[in-house]
Amino acid sequence: MGGKRVLKSNPRIEAFGTVDELNANLGLLRDLEIPVDIKNDLLIIQNKLFVIGSILACEVEPNQYYLENIDESDISGIENRIDDMENNLPTLKNFILPGGHIAVSQCHICRCVCRRAERSIVSLAESDVQEELIIKYLNRLSDYFFVLARRIGKELGIKEINWVPGA
Repeated sequence: MGGKRVLKSNPRIEAFGTVDELNANLGLLRDLEIPVDIKNDLLIIQNKLFVIGSILACEVEPNQYYLENIDESDISGIENRIDDMENNLPTLKNFILPGGHIAVSQCHICRCVCRRAERSIVSLAESDVQEELIIKYLNRLSDYFFVLARRIGKELGIKEINWVPGA
């Protein structure tokens, strides 16, 4: 946005490209057989990721384009969903490996891509001012995907796969 041409290797392109990749992976997760309340949450998150991508695409003040923004209520909304899900899950006593069901695995893929998007934006912020709340949102969102994987696994009766050192 703004009309300036940049290389495909530009850190800004990497940042919003990774957010776009996360959004596409969320679309796949939403297309799987998962509970409707999760599908609704994911649709909201996808819209927020589109907002983040738009903000990252701006080299000028995003408000110049009247873009939405991310605020503390978006972060607290994710944190509340995490808390709601964790209240119905057993306490985690081991590291767990991704897998057991395609929906569980897709949650972990979303978590990993989300972490990469966060790292990319943190890196971009070293040379450019970036919205601190975007980084915080993505940080909490990756935790959401981890807990979501556990919730979906529990609801499907999938046993968590504990990491066994030296196995």
